[in-house]
Amino acid sequence: MKIASWNVNSLKVRLPHLQQWLGEAQPDILALQETKLTDDKFPVDEIAAMGYRSVFSGQKTYNGVAILAREQPADMVTDIDGLDDPQRRILAATVGDVRVVNLYVVNGKALGDEKYTYKLHWLSKVRDFLANEMARHPKLVVLGDFNICRDDRDVYDPVGWGEDIFCSPPERAALQSMLDLGLHDSFRLFTEDAGHFSWWDYRQAAFRRNMGLRIDLILISDALKSVATSSIIDKAPRKWEQPSDHAPVALELNL
Repeated sequence: MKIASWNVNSLKVRLPHLQQWLGEAQPDILALQETKLTDDKFPVDEIAAMGYRSVFSGQKTYNGVAILAREQPADMVTDIDGLDDPQRRILAATVGDVRVVNLYVVNGKALGDEKYTYKLHWLSKVRDFLANEMARHPKLVVLGDFNICRDDRDVYDPVGWGEDIFCSPPERAALQSMLDLGLHDSFRLFTEDAGHFSWWDYRQAAFRRNMGLRIDLILISDALKSVATSSIIDKAPRKWEQPSDHAPVALELNL
């Protein structure tokens, strides 16, 4: 089984890229973030033509999450206890016997900003939700755009970046609290060295200069860790014309 995640930064703009990548990569499950579409505008038919069923939770202009799968996702959840939030950032669904939780984590804007405070609150509530999901679903995948660099290996210039947004100790502690539930950063099961990124700014030739961050993650439970065979960042779509600023990340499981 191949499970992937991709912040497409507008599905309306990037639909041709999505179609090309689905045809080439052939994932069994794909989580999307920043679809930026209301549900009535979601391209259900175009995606079905590629052999995928879809569930989604969207809003106009901002945010939006979706899960595409070869078989129909079930038991969908879009809202969780403690978060009375109109922003569409959370989507959980079951595909076969795998529970998939797709997250588009709050950006936070800047240290000290009210959006940063809310980010930490949001992460705390999501962590509580994940604890309940783990108790019910041994085969759990939590994936998406986390807007957090787990450690300095995930930052192109950790000295220059310092403890700014995405790298602040409270953000990293919040991510670690999710991992402490018994989840594993799948990429780090196979690659320990620094310099591997999933997001690059559009400015300053950041992609060409590899000035990036690794903020797109696939976290897996113990039951899936034992059958994980590879976890990669697919940089190819970032080279396409008018790309998303994120690259897809993918996990292979021997299921």
